[in-house]
Amino acid sequence: MIKVGCCGYPTSMKKYYETFGLVELNRTFYAYPRMSTVTRWREKAPADFEFTVKAHQEISHKHRFEIKPTVKSFEQMRRICKALKARILLIQTPGSFRPDKLKAALEFFRRVERKNLTVAWETRGREWDEPETRNVLEKALRSVDVPHVVDPFKSLPTYTGGAAYFRLHGMGKQLYYHQYSNEELKRLHKLVEPFERREKKVYVLFNNLAMLDDATRFMHYLETSSFPSLTGTVGLDSVRSIIEKTRYPARKSALSKRLGWRLVELESGKQTPLDELIKRLPSKPYRSLEGIMKEIERVIK
Repeated sequence: MIKVGCCGYPTSMKKYYETFGLVELNRTFYAYPRMSTVTRWREKAPADFEFTVKAHQEISHKHRFEIKPTVKSFEQMRRICKALKARILLIQTPGSFRPDKLKAALEFFRRVERKNLTVAWETRGREWDEPETRNVLEKALRSVDVPHVVDPFKSLPTYTGGAAYFRLHGMGKQLYYHQYSNEELKRLHKLVEPFERREKKVYVLFNNLAMLDDATRFMHYLETSSFPSLTGTVGLDSVRSIIEKTRYPARKSALSKRLGWRLVELESGKQTPLDELIKRLPSKPYRSLEGIMKEIERVIK
């Protein structure tokens, strides 16, 4: 089974629970919530709803897997996971944590008390994707039974154990600023489906700015092999539904930065990054929605 969710709540908890059965709780990366608050989170969620938890940055960024200063932090995270009935604790290290520090990570994984908790590790940085490093990492993670967490569009995990855990951060020039097209979501399914066929628990967590829409569309595709309309409209109306939400006056460069990563449907089922249209507009301030719509209509024609 492929479970789909978001990294954090992109909408109210109530609305989120109506659609999804999984969330990665990542506010725990920044602060330790009170246990009474954690208990309320569990009580508000449906009985079969699953939480995964992102470990506090003290473990990964501040102390960088040093045993003595992280023991207390890890125990606090383990209590949070227990209260949420979470089976997976995610540890994400920064890009500055390079392969030469692997020994420290392994020592941490061997010494902390995991019991029934799966601790997964998201490595960051190009050095971890070098073929020789991936071979070393695979053997290391297998030895401590720690699943490797990756963005599947960038690399595949070296080791998964019983759980394949994927986090999608977007494919744009700027991290998180991306909306996945139908073709990209189809490709995502092809990338993660082999892990499901191996009877793995597969987790797909969206962590981009359009994560609510993208996760919803991906779930729809898994259930029906089709995609819902991206904006509910096509052509100029599709463009309008996106750019009407910005403030005017606005310069072309500002529109590109704020909205260029969004997708529009000029034809039914055919998606285009809005930036492809914005780049063709004259470089001038746009003082109203109607003013820019006239220019976009000219560009489309």
